[in-house]
Amino acid sequence: MVLLSPSICGIRKLLAIYEGYAEQHGLRYNPKKSELLVFTGKNKSPTRVPPVQLSGTLLQSVTEFKYLEHIVTEHLKDDKDMERERRALAVRANMLARRFAGCSVPIKITLFKAYCQTFYTSSLWASCTRRAAHALRVQYNNVFRALLRLPYYCSASGMFADAHTDDYFAIMRKNVAS
Repeated sequence: MVLLSPSICGIRKLLAIYEGYAEQHGLRYNPKKSELLVFTGKNKSPTRVPPVQLSGTLLQSVTEFKYLEHIVTEHLKDDKDMERERRALAVRANMLARRFAGCSVPIKITLFKAYCQTFYTSSLWASCTRRAAHALRVQYNNVFRALLRLPYYCSASGMFADAHTDDYFAIMRKNVAS
């Protein structure tokens, strides 16, 4: 669960409601597994954040956390989440390349579409550096080349067109549109 508030006072009120609900329903929340993240502005960072407690325990202040596999940072940048997705793509691709090396090209393309075109939290990406987006796009292209055993120097747009498969930009456009 994520609680959001524009102020520490608001977070404290939400936590009081949270604790009251837990008490009424016989639940106990583990404050050791709970964290506090304060979002920062472009040129502003709070100099001091008042303490916040859950069940009498001080919440640990963090600069990022993972929620439903999406990495949320204090600056609301998506670079770390894109890097997580790039690494996950590499793992999925290596598994496909190893297990299905002897399969035909149409089967490999079908597997690529099923396992390598789903960027789980990409619809949430709103603020990233060109470097992070480029690294993910290059990984996506290289995965396709490796799976189909195409040479490194072959044209990315050509290989996707020949295979009737969406390239990285088409995948991102579709995710934004959906």
